[in-house]
Amino acid sequence: MPSITLKDVPEALLVRLRSAAARDRRSLNQEALVLIEEGLAARESAEERGHRQMEAWRALAGTWASDRSFDDEVAHLYATRSVGRDLDL
Repeated sequence: MPSITLKDVPEALLVRLRSAAARDRRSLNQEALVLIEEGLAARESAEERGHRQMEAWRALAGTWASDRSFDDEVAHLYATRSVGRDLDL
């Protein structure tokens, strides 16, 4: 796996990172990766998120396999779904 080296990390930032890592029971490296991922995700635009979601849906399209007819499959899904919020289809 690729790696990076961070240079000239301010002491105060390093202290905060170490504190967060200890609080979350992670290594310093794991905590840095989590925080970088969260930061990048927060900056990601709605358009980018939509694009990634569409790609995920396209990857799933056509992969459902069932011996039931469409109507039987829908009936089965309704019969076995967990109780949740009301849904008006």
